[in-house]
Amino acid sequence: MSTKHFFPTTEGVVVLGLESLVSRNAHLALDAPAKVVYDKTHSPSRVSVISGGGSGHEPAWSGYVGDGMLAAAVNGEVFASPSAKQIMAAIEHVPSEVGIILCITNYTGDNLHFGLAREKALGRGGRVEILRMTDDVALGRKQTENLGRRGLAGNMFVLKLCGSASHAGYDFDTCYNIGQSVNDNCVTVGSSLDHCHIPGREHHRSIPDDTYVLGMGIHNEPGLHEIAPMPKVDDLVADMLKYCLDPSDKDRAFVDFKPDDVVLLLINNFGGMSNFELEALTSTVRRNLKKDWKITPTREYTSCFETSLNAPGWSLSLLNVSGIERATKTPVSQLLELLDSDTRAPAWPKNGYREAKEAKQSAQTDKLAGADIAAGPKVDPATIENALRKACDAAIKAEPDITKWDIQMGDGDCGEAVVGMCQGVLKKLDAGLCRDGVLFHILDEVDEAVEEIGGTLGAIIAIVVAGFTTQLRQLFAQGDTKAQLDGKIMGKAAGGALRNLMGYTSAAVGGRTVMDTLIPFCEAFEKDGDFAKAVEAGDEGAKSTAGMKAKFGRATYVGEQAESTDMPPDPGAMAAAIFLKGLLSGLPQ
Repeated sequence: MSTKHFFPTTEGVVVLGLESLVSRNAHLALDAPAKVVYDKTHSPSRVSVISGGGSGHEPAWSGYVGDGMLAAAVNGEVFASPSAKQIMAAIEHVPSEVGIILCITNYTGDNLHFGLAREKALGRGGRVEILRMTDDVALGRKQTENLGRRGLAGNMFVLKLCGSASHAGYDFDTCYNIGQSVNDNCVTVGSSLDHCHIPGREHHRSIPDDTYVLGMGIHNEPGLHEIAPMPKVDDLVADMLKYCLDPSDKDRAFVDFKPDDVVLLLINNFGGMSNFELEALTSTVRRNLKKDWKITPTREYTSCFETSLNAPGWSLSLLNVSGIERATKTPVSQLLELLDSDTRAPAWPKNGYREAKEAKQSAQTDKLAGADIAAGPKVDPATIENALRKACDAAIKAEPDITKWDIQMGDGDCGEAVVGMCQGVLKKLDAGLCRDGVLFHILDEVDEAVEEIGGTLGAIIAIVVAGFTTQLRQLFAQGDTKAQLDGKIMGKAAGGALRNLMGYTSAAVGGRTVMDTLIPFCEAFEKDGDFAKAVEAGDEGAKSTAGMKAKFGRATYVGEQAESTDMPPDPGAMAAAIFLKGLLSGLPQ
């Protein structure tokens, strides 16, 4: 975990954060002394749904204030419940003629302070009820028999459905019963790689390497188990789902999931996970749900919903909407409509589950989509396939050197990218790409394989291949290639492709990039129409990058080491040269 922060302590930070949120959302207002964010547009004729708790869980709770969710949110200091006085301020900002529902996470401080506020509010008249949100399944019935389960990110389903019911004008009892039933039909389990760190406080115990915690709380509470060594992601997810869904686990089978029930999935980032991993975990959960439990979520939500500062962890929540229907007699379709309804609450994700109509293609686009790939010159299938395989094999074999060179000047991913491109081409060759010898089709597919890898090198090579193919197509359409597809025509196309590429990059010879190979290769090929001479020129250009100072690309950011004459050749330039030499070796001499 990171223990470095821009703010050395948490003093004053809560209000600064709330000021930022309110400043960019016109419907929100801030009572700074009470740390209350409320919806200025909330009507007293509707139920007021209020929530809150300690700060450090952003965007919970103030990020969910807006029509269709919370009327107000009250914020304590980091991981500390707000006081009854603060909660009373929230109640006063969003009075209701119908009644007030206080949605709280089931922690001791929240129970006491919100309970005290309720008692005070009742003394003033009106209806006020507490709805405890308790979706955690990591700690079973035995461990929680005195206090009840903890509230985790499944809370968001309560806030959205209860808040949407209020905005739709439902009466108090209906809003409360829907919210309570949502809670009763929701299960959540989390896992984390480490604890979070609070600015200005002592370093918390770290979780050992190659270990993760199942069931860690969102306030640095110890988890249920520390598991080592780290299992495969599929196994980790499968274990988490068992805690939520296994009916034989009598200590944790809190929700009954029947076949064909409508189920929703919510994936929550504890704050320190990358979106890169979180989205991949979401797909892993979805696959495991289908494979092991025959469940396909009707809705999926993936975001930072209820965080734990910078904790590198996540949780999954499952909501049984059919169970809510059975308990409240509210149809699933109506519940989904409430869930999908618009809200100005800034943190609720816009998932776009509303029906969408696909655009119809015109006759012209149909014609473009179905272009005749059989048009154009043909080549000997065996020759072109042998050349491409030789080129790919040579580049893949050179991967260790390419990676070594790149590590010295970059992030070491060039070799991996080159292998990916070549494997993509080989896969297409194995599928019979060259069987018919249709050159344009072969070039298009090679370009597609290269393009899929991404990255700067992939983009440059893809542009060259695409430009080369386009130039050949244009020459063929003019009739230049009807007689013979010779070196002169190919060189002319290579020259045109190079000029096309130069429109997208300012890199030139002497800049220590792949252009040190491509420029001399294309220029020589266009000049003489001799592929072997062109390959030789490209190879000399690649070797010349050894010890060369970078002028373009990431290598320009390397420090004094970049000035050294001992630096290796540019990995991208060498990769291109090796590929071209391999291609040459596979052609008839």
